[in-house]
Amino acid sequence: MAATVRDDRLARSVMFLCVGSALLLLGIQWIAQASNPQSIASKPVVKVRTSQSNDRSVTDHSAAVGTTLKRETKLVLDLSDRQVYVYRNQQRVTHYPVAIGQAGWETPSGSFYVMEMQRDPKWQHPITGEVIPVSPANPLGKRWIGFLHEGRAHIGFHGTNQEELIGQAVSHGCVRMRNRDVVALYDQITIGTAVEVRP
Repeated sequence: MAATVRDDRLARSVMFLCVGSALLLLGIQWIAQASNPQSIASKPVVKVRTSQSNDRSVTDHSAAVGTTLKRETKLVLDLSDRQVYVYRNQQRVTHYPVAIGQAGWETPSGSFYVMEMQRDPKWQHPITGEVIPVSPANPLGKRWIGFLHEGRAHIGFHGTNQEELIGQAVSHGCVRMRNRDVVALYDQITIGTAVEVRP
């Protein structure tokens, strides 16, 4: 009988040792992740819209692999000179002319980040509900790069079917770009890219 009691105590001691070790390892891993924010943000959530389905969130593993340059990229939109500047490692690498929000529909200034990216977006008329598919008549052009959602308003960079208006204050808050420029910008950024909008 005494041998059985000793075996039970030994078994319990070993079990507590194993559980304690496992908890210690989990704690160390949690502390390591908390002290490295990039490890938490390495799998950004992307809003995806396809013609066959509604919006859905997916984990973009490609954004976490081989996108070091994109993570070091920052966009600075200067409303006063109507240009968006692309910075990489704090060095300006290129810029593109834009059209901005008109009086009463000004493009908001502040610090944001890219929340949505979409190729060949569809556009829905906010009043009539008419949907404009991918075509030369689509007001969103070839790309959508959203950086602000306020209620029903979505603000972002996008192409346009009226490239002759680039450089003017004509939009309803969004940032219009030439289609070739928004395609080039789209390829240089990822979800989470910082966007600074200066007045």
